[in-house]
Amino acid sequence: MSSKIVLGWREAAALPALGLAAIRAKIDTGARSSALHVDSQWRFVEAGMPWVGFELTLGAPGAAKVEARVEARAPVYDERWVTDSGGHRSSRVFIRTVLSLAGTEREIEINLADRRGMRFPMLLGRTAVTELFTVDPSRSFLHGRVRRRHPRV
Repeated sequence: MSSKIVLGWREAAALPALGLAAIRAKIDTGARSSALHVDSQWRFVEAGMPWVGFELTLGAPGAAKVEARVEARAPVYDERWVTDSGGHRSSRVFIRTVLSLAGTEREIEINLADRRGMRFPMLLGRTAVTELFTVDPSRSFLHGRVRRRHPRV
């Protein structure tokens, strides 16, 4: 059996199919699903299939650098009820996309959520890290950081 890649409790990840080359992510094995902050989202139909379009802001709020808006779209994979850490239930859209992390790539499910006010715009839950990664909660950014000269996500 090969050994697992060790991640810190926070890492720089990428979602290349969505145009996100670097995003700050909190690794949370207590959460089942992964979530991505979006400022807005809308649904549409393409080739008879449901899709979701969404927009998010790159850059830290209040940062000296100009914030950039990113618009992306993806087929709707599923829609399900999710209970957040505060016990609030909401229906969320799930998409499947490629996660690039620690020199690896894998397809993951991710839900689109309003994570405004959270320190990390992306949360990677246990289903995204299972089998390939293990988490050392005493460490962080073991596989690089989001570069400061570019806007942070």
